[in-house]
Amino acid sequence: MKSTAILIPARYESSRFPGKPLCNLGGTTMIRRVYDACVKSGFDTYVLTDHRSVAHAIPLKHVIYDNREFSNGTERCAGAALEKLDYDQYINVQGDMPDVTPEIINNVHWHLKNYEVTTVWTPMPKDKQDDPHSVKMIRAGDQALWFGRGITGYGDWHLGVYGYKRNMLELYPRLPIEKEEEIEQLEQLRWLKNGVQIGVTSVEWNGIEINTPEDARKWHESR
Repeated sequence: MKSTAILIPARYESSRFPGKPLCNLGGTTMIRRVYDACVKSGFDTYVLTDHRSVAHAIPLKHVIYDNREFSNGTERCAGAALEKLDYDQYINVQGDMPDVTPEIINNVHWHLKNYEVTTVWTPMPKDKQDDPHSVKMIRAGDQALWFGRGITGYGDWHLGVYGYKRNMLELYPRLPIEKEEEIEQLEQLRWLKNGVQIGVTSVEWNGIEINTPEDARKWHESR
């Protein structure tokens, strides 16, 4: 079996929610909650951060500190992790998914058998269809066709968990950045715009992605 590691990019600054990784969710920082959920999957897990206070929330040997600027989480995974870690494949779990489950992670891992880049989706509730913070995915079978925030009235709900073969993660920073990626601020569009197929698989999801302080409030209310 190929060796696999989980990478959790956790940039401290956020225009919509400064200090987001350290927000308190049920008495635990969000980044620690994501980390603990990932560890339950059984894979080696590392947090990639640019801020010492985030690093202090995680066992030191599982933190990769790098204060260089990266344009998105996948670039941080490629730039910060590949220099220090040697695995065959990687699973990128976004640091704003406190309700991620081992089942979601295992689905991504399983689907790496079929694609060099893969991700997950779940049915989108009606109230999310017009929400610009939610990412919609258009697919054909188990292959992604497009992702966008402005899509309304249709599409599946894309969740921020990705799987990459090592060679594809190494390739990512060298790929051209197209205007669609810049407009949508969606890192996965770099793959599609450069002809890389993205495999997709469905998962069950009843959680909340934390993009704003309002999302954190909703998270507490839902418990």
